[in-house]
Amino acid sequence: MTASSSKSESSSPPRGRYVFDQFAAARRYQPTLAFSPDGSQVAYSTNSSGQFNLWRQSSAGGYPHQLTSFEDQTVREIAWSPDGETILFAADRDGDEFHQLYLIPARGGWPRALTDAPTVQHHLAAAPWSPDGRTIAYAANDREPADEDVVLRDLVGGEVGRPLAGGANYGANAWSPDGKRLTAYEYRSNTDGDVHVVSLDGGSSRAVTTHEGDAKFWPGPWAADGSGFYLLTDHGRDFLGLAFHDLAIDERRWVETPEWDVEEVAASRDGRFLAWTVNEDGSSRLHVRSLATGALLPLPQPPEGVISGLTFSPQGGRLGLRLAQPTHPTEIFVLDLDEGSWNQLTHGFLGGIDEADLVRPELVRYPTFDGRRIPAFLYRPRGDGPFPVVLSIHGGPEWQERPTYEGLTQYLLDRGIGVLAPNVRGSTGYGKAYQSLIHRDWGGGDLHDFEAAAQYLQGLDWVDPARLGVFGGSYGGFATLSCVSRLPDYWKAAVDIVGPSNLVTFAKAVPPSWRRLMAKWVGDPETEVAFLMERSPISHVDRITAPLFVIQGAQDPRVVKGESDQIVARLRERGVPVRYDVYEDEGHGFTRRANELKALRDAAGFFEEHLLTE
Repeated sequence: MTASSSKSESSSPPRGRYVFDQFAAARRYQPTLAFSPDGSQVAYSTNSSGQFNLWRQSSAGGYPHQLTSFEDQTVREIAWSPDGETILFAADRDGDEFHQLYLIPARGGWPRALTDAPTVQHHLAAAPWSPDGRTIAYAANDREPADEDVVLRDLVGGEVGRPLAGGANYGANAWSPDGKRLTAYEYRSNTDGDVHVVSLDGGSSRAVTTHEGDAKFWPGPWAADGSGFYLLTDHGRDFLGLAFHDLAIDERRWVETPEWDVEEVAASRDGRFLAWTVNEDGSSRLHVRSLATGALLPLPQPPEGVISGLTFSPQGGRLGLRLAQPTHPTEIFVLDLDEGSWNQLTHGFLGGIDEADLVRPELVRYPTFDGRRIPAFLYRPRGDGPFPVVLSIHGGPEWQERPTYEGLTQYLLDRGIGVLAPNVRGSTGYGKAYQSLIHRDWGGGDLHDFEAAAQYLQGLDWVDPARLGVFGGSYGGFATLSCVSRLPDYWKAAVDIVGPSNLVTFAKAVPPSWRRLMAKWVGDPETEVAFLMERSPISHVDRITAPLFVIQGAQDPRVVKGESDQIVARLRERGVPVRYDVYEDEGHGFTRRANELKALRDAAGFFEEHLLTE
């Protein structure tokens, strides 16, 4: 790592009960989870070793076993073979997102590389193994960097076909129970896509969800009898609903249509159960139905939080998931459907913090310029105040701030710094109309929402209006730079992590498979230069006065290092205080625990230095 700046230690004495490392002493997990065929084991990727490696554990609990020992590679996706002997996984190096495919014996051994193409992305299907265990399905952009093709590979003889290829971003999803068909998807944008069904006997494929306008169609699991498959779609409505596509009559029927997004769906291979989650104002609600009776199972709900990674054991009697809570980091749970009992497999909160000392957020809504009310999670320190507050802006921008544990947030609260985490226009979870408001409007209406957030905070009697900070990564980094450059009077300090500073250079440098999306998503960097530059923080850099801390991964393929370089250089020319830390072995975010710990500890110290001093 290279770094230069003034020290980030606080000049004020410590105000809290704990040190930063205690809040950060929590294992993290990649969004992947797989059961062994007999349901007795689960595999997952966690950073317990300092890097995200592959681990195996009994689904009844007990000691976990580390299967890989990577230091510079990150295990991202996992799938257990049908015979239980092998685990297939994808991993990239230094966060470069060029995922390669590997096989490893499930009981332990050395991984064998299936691909070795350091500038090619490989993405496993949601269910990549054919039922006979001979063939795997994945997507790759090896033929043409701007396209992603669906690839079928025989594990004995090599590639056997590309049923979807050319001119689009395709992804593989799941094999039918008889192995004769494969669902796939065509991704056109975050709000538009189609499901394809590939016939493997004849090699033909067809889109079964053709539509006009923008609508999401994301394929889910097959029915156990192969008659069709479940899918999530917002076609004809504002929120994602759960539907079933019957292939015999080529028609869809709605299964669940709540006035919130159905977020995940899983079906047991034995045909007994269907499970899904609903995102209700940021929190998850789990539902499980008996497919034999049609009745919902009267199961105990997990604690309040966010559920992800719904996965049935092959026999269907167990349901695995990840659960993140407001005052407890993500853990892996298994629900025994026959017993109706929860089993927490992992216990990764290691800092010795009493959860009673942590702060749960309040869900608030504040008014903005066009009459909308912006949902946000407000974290208030204990005491009377007045307190400084950090505006924490999520990435995406089509993403959602949710009530989950964040070590940095809880540390700031322990030090007497509040946090407001809004879901401004463009956020997911509030319908596609709200989500679409960010399209071709980066630095437009969203900037007004950030100003409204600052004004809302300044109106709270426990907030010191002169001590506001702003923080964010990726799009949140762009928003942070926009705030300090275009709304400079509100902020006393800012931390930007991998944020674009120039929308023209950003749009030109994104990964090749993203480039066809940029004109609709952000703007055309060839024909709309003036528009994009007017919205770019680099064009308003002369207005920045708040001390700024910029953190960048040198291997970032999404927001390249040049985005941070150019704004730091301009600020240093003006003599504005700026700290710039570059992590040479990281990409778009952190894969190494030591790097993440240092970066967030330094960010916390930066806010302490500038917000806790008078």
